[in-house]
Amino acid sequence: MNTSEHAVAILGAGPTGLMLAAELALAGIDVAVIERRADQALAGSRAGGLHARTLEILDQRGIVERFLAQGQIAQVAGFGGIRLDLSDFPTRHPYGLGLWQNRIEGLLAQWVDELPVRWYRACEAVALAQDETGVELELIDGRRVRAQYAVGCDGGRSLVRKAAGIEFRGWDASVSSLIAQLETREEPELGIHRTASGTHAIGKVDYKIEDGRVVYEPGGTVGVVLTEARLPDAAASDPRAGEPTLEDVRERMIEVFGTDYGAHSPSWISRFTDMARQAASYRAGRVLLAGDAAHVHSPVGGQGLNLGVHDAVNLGWKLALVVAGKAPQSLLDSYHAERHPVAARVLRDTLAQVALMRVDDRIDALREIVADLLGIDEARKRWAASMSGLGLRYDFGDGHPLLGRRMPDLDLDTADGPRRAYALLHEARALLLDFGAAGGLDIAPWSDRVLHIEARYAGAWELPVVGAVAAPAAVLVRPDGYVAWVGDGSARGLADALEHWFGPPAAAH
Repeated sequence: MNTSEHAVAILGAGPTGLMLAAELALAGIDVAVIERRADQALAGSRAGGLHARTLEILDQRGIVERFLAQGQIAQVAGFGGIRLDLSDFPTRHPYGLGLWQNRIEGLLAQWVDELPVRWYRACEAVALAQDETGVELELIDGRRVRAQYAVGCDGGRSLVRKAAGIEFRGWDASVSSLIAQLETREEPELGIHRTASGTHAIGKVDYKIEDGRVVYEPGGTVGVVLTEARLPDAAASDPRAGEPTLEDVRERMIEVFGTDYGAHSPSWISRFTDMARQAASYRAGRVLLAGDAAHVHSPVGGQGLNLGVHDAVNLGWKLALVVAGKAPQSLLDSYHAERHPVAARVLRDTLAQVALMRVDDRIDALREIVADLLGIDEARKRWAASMSGLGLRYDFGDGHPLLGRRMPDLDLDTADGPRRAYALLHEARALLLDFGAAGGLDIAPWSDRVLHIEARYAGAWELPVVGAVAAPAAVLVRPDGYVAWVGDGSARGLADALEHWFGPPAAAH
C-alpha cells in the first residue's frame, strides 16, 4: 500500500489538534490530521468554557466573534470554587465565555475546514516509528502516513507519547467523577450540589442566545457531573479505566439526589479523576506532544482545554519555521522550555483546588480563609491573571516589563488607517511595531517572516497586575502574541532577537 507524505501529521482533533492544524495551515505548511471520530459532532462536553487569554488568542486570529455569538460572557476564572472577577483588567475581553466543548470543537473544525488541511477521519494510528528524517505512522485501516514531524494531541492515554518513550510523571488519582450528557423525563434541579459524598452538578447543555442572554428550554439534554463514592478499580493509573454506563450514572444520581429524574438516551458518558501527570519532555526527536497528551489534571478551574490551545499556538509558528527551513530545529526546544513550566504550575494549582473542594468541616474552614485572602485586591488580581492566562510571562531575561508578556490589543494609527494590534496577527505572522522615526529600523532580511508596521499610539500601555508601563519605541511580537524584544529608540538587540526567534537573515541562505 502506498504511503501518503505530509510535512506534519497531527494525531487527534480535539481543541488542541484543531488549533495546531490551523496555525500550521496559516503558515502554508502541508498538515494532516488523523482523527478516530468520523465527525466533530461526536465531541463530548468535558470542558465548558474559555478563559480571557484564550479569547484573546482567538481574537488574534480573527475568529473570536464566532465563539462569542454562541456562548455566554461570564466571570469564569476561579480558584477552588472561589470566583475571581477580572472585569477591571486592561483587555478587550475582561471575562470568560461559557461554551460547551462540543460547540468549541465544532467552531474550530469549521475554521480548519476553511484552510488547506488534509483529514484522515474515522481512523487512528496504531504504530509510530521515527528516524533521522521523519516519522512513519501505521493507521488502523492499513494505510501509512509519513511526515517530517508528528504531534501527539491524542489525549491522556497518548499512543504518540508511549511510542516515543516519554515518561508521564505525577500523582495517581484520589477522587473520581462521572460525567454524562443525557435526557431526563423530569426537570432536574440545576446547579451545584454539595453533599457529604462530594460536589455534584447538573446543567442544561442545549440553549440559545437571545438579547445576549442564555435561554434554556424545557426538556432537552442535561450535563451531569457526579463525584463517585469510591475510586474505581485501576482508575488511579488510567483516568478512563472501566468506562461507565448509563446504569452507573443512574445509580449514582439516585444516591446523590434521591432520584435519577428519569435519565435516559445518553449521548456521552465518561469518567475523569484528579490524576495529575506531565510528560517529562514535550519533544523526542521529531515527535512532539501538546494538550492532554502532555499533561492531565483535574478539570477544576477549567484550565485543561485552554492550556492545550495555548500549547498549540506556542508550537505552531515554531514548527512552521523549522519545517520551512527558515529556522533551526533547536527552535523547537523553546516549546518545552516555555510550556512545561506553565503546565507544571497548573498541575500544582489543581492539586490545591481539589484539596480545597473536599467536603469536610476542616476544609470548609480553610476554604473560607482562602476566600478571604483572595478577596484582597492584590491577591485577587494576581490569581485572576494567573487563572485567566492574562498574567503569563515567559522568561526571556531581564528587561522592559513587556518582555515575555502578551502584547496588548492597542488601537493603532498606521499608514493604512486605524488598526487594532490583534488584527495585524490574523495571519499568524510575526510583527514589528515601530513607533519611532520613519525608516529607523530595517528588518529587510527577515521581511519574509516578520511584518514591519510603523504606527502611532498615544494612550497608556497597561498590563494586568503590573499596571501602566513605559511606552516602548518598538516591540517585536511573535505570532503567538508575546513580546520578544522591546526597543529603546535604537536597534540594539533587534537583529539578535530576530535571528533567535525567526532564523538567520535571508541573505545567509
